[in-house]
Amino acid sequence: MSTPATVGGVVRVRVPAVVAPAIVTLPSFAVWKEFARDPTPTSSRGPASLRRHSALSHPLLPRRSFVNHTCFLDSNNHRTTKNTAITANATATCLYPPTPVPVCVVGSGNWGTTIAKVVAENCKEHNDIFEEEVQMWVFEEQYQIPETSKHYDASNELTSKPQKLTSLINTFHENVKYLPNIALPHNIVANPDLLDAVKGATILVFNLPHQFIAKTCDTLRGNIVPFARGISCVKGVDVSESGCELFSESIGEKLGIYCGALSGANIATEVALEKWSETTVAYDPPSMDSKHPTPAATPGGTPGGSPKASHVDLTNLVAESIKNASGKIQHLKSLPSEYPALHPRNMKKLFHRPYFHVRIVSDVAGVSLGGALKNVVALGAGWVDGLGWGDNAKAAVMRVGIMEEVRFGKMFFGDTVRAESFTEESCGVADMITSCGSGRNFRCAKMSAAEGKPIAEIEKRELNGQQLQGTGTAYEVNAFLKKEGKEKDFPLFTAVYLILEGKYQAKDIPDLIEQKD
Repeated sequence: MSTPATVGGVVRVRVPAVVAPAIVTLPSFAVWKEFARDPTPTSSRGPASLRRHSALSHPLLPRRSFVNHTCFLDSNNHRTTKNTAITANATATCLYPPTPVPVCVVGSGNWGTTIAKVVAENCKEHNDIFEEEVQMWVFEEQYQIPETSKHYDASNELTSKPQKLTSLINTFHENVKYLPNIALPHNIVANPDLLDAVKGATILVFNLPHQFIAKTCDTLRGNIVPFARGISCVKGVDVSESGCELFSESIGEKLGIYCGALSGANIATEVALEKWSETTVAYDPPSMDSKHPTPAATPGGTPGGSPKASHVDLTNLVAESIKNASGKIQHLKSLPSEYPALHPRNMKKLFHRPYFHVRIVSDVAGVSLGGALKNVVALGAGWVDGLGWGDNAKAAVMRVGIMEEVRFGKMFFGDTVRAESFTEESCGVADMITSCGSGRNFRCAKMSAAEGKPIAEIEKRELNGQQLQGTGTAYEVNAFLKKEGKEKDFPLFTAVYLILEGKYQAKDIPDLIEQKD
């Protein structure tokens, strides 16, 4: 390549004669250097960990270098490439192949760790689409490995004394507290620093107890890339005085990103053990995500950008306005040209495994509501089972529960909700069956009725520090229904709340949910 010449503050480089007369223009401060991923670890995450290093000036971009694969046509019209480091305002004729998408899992309980395992396996398998290293944010705590663990060694201080949970996960590649005896892929990196974990991540997978979502999003606001996309695995409903909001919507609005949802008949330990199951991913992103993602065109370029003439300006990305399930307008940024399109097919590749089958749908509200409201129903099913009333009683509670889920969706989210999401998908009836047979909400409610003890006492005893989602959701849903004057339209949801409040007992459920003539 010839020596660059500065013209009007811009470096203009002409390619050799053997290449067609394509021109690449970059600002004069651009860095000209061929490079690949820097193999030098820059943190204490272990020698196998490769951090992402950014050659760009934007503080939220990936730590890994952006590589500009500048494309030319030779004399035979064959594509040739030259990898060149670029700055945030560099321009190029095209970018090929795309830079793999960085992924971060926010949360590390048993389900969060299980999803991280699934995602990490797929990131390694599809490393042309996703970056192999998967960050997993872990709420740091001290943990003592039990003597029954295969990792325990009385002579080793690491296992014989309390240690940071992240250190244990990264050392043994196992979440020894929340998902013991399950080997994790070595490309998962447990990170106690939330902002460091999400730095540069283009896909954020949220898997936290729903009561921590608001605080987590407050911390993340302004500290993620503006073109990020999210998937919420959080089963709950965010209820406030202003209304009822899905957690996928709450996350999206707080962070200014599009957020889909994942929910299904998914008991974490069974998925982690790679026993076959299904899930539903609701992902209906802006139309710009279904094309080759391109930034805004500069003068002389194609309006809106195009795969053949894209201009990398991360401060002026193409935006698109979309309406979410609640009818609110969101203004979203498109992905830079370095990245592959994040359409539903690619999102399926992030989660689909031979043992974990994924169905993609567009009904984000239906999938989210199914995952949230079934926890309330599971409490009712657990209570009647704890009383020894058998499968007929559980089936009656489940039937009413599905009806109330559909009614809730249609009443408060209108035509954005499909009844089929509750009756045909894993996120609906299948999740209801599983949750009302062996889920934690069901099990704790069953013990509560059988032992005659408050469910809060059972929760503390049985869940190793984790919390039931059904109880919190029941209170939040009732507060919303009361505000809307609709409690009588949802007798089962109301009955569960009244029993939690101690105003009725589990034995009163048949009378409370009976349809009045």
